[in-house]
Amino acid sequence: MQMSECIFCRIVKKEIPADIVFENDHILAFSDIHPQSPVHILVIPKKHVARLMDLSEEDMPVIHEVHKAVQVLARQRDVHQSGFRVVVNNGANAGQAVDHIHYHLLAGRQFSWPPG
Repeated sequence: MQMSECIFCRIVKKEIPADIVFENDHILAFSDIHPQSPVHILVIPKKHVARLMDLSEEDMPVIHEVHKAVQVLARQRDVHQSGFRVVVNNGANAGQAVDHIHYHLLAGRQFSWPPG
């Protein structure tokens, strides 16, 4: 898939509307259009990286930014104390539907284990 066809890259470029809840130079976060919990936010690097396994050493500072964004969003949504889940699916068998690495921030309800 070319980056120009990636739906998340198009959201980053503001070609497709999204409910953006956080943005900095490297990260974009927006509400999931099919939420699985009361809080369901996708946090993505603006740089196109298809899968977790495609991350390089040079991408690690951006992944740190993703985690910082998750902390900010959890505090903003007041779920930092009650708990939240962060999920990264890698590949089709894991349920990755968009080939652009993305982190699901899920909160606002009780979760069970194991998931799925």
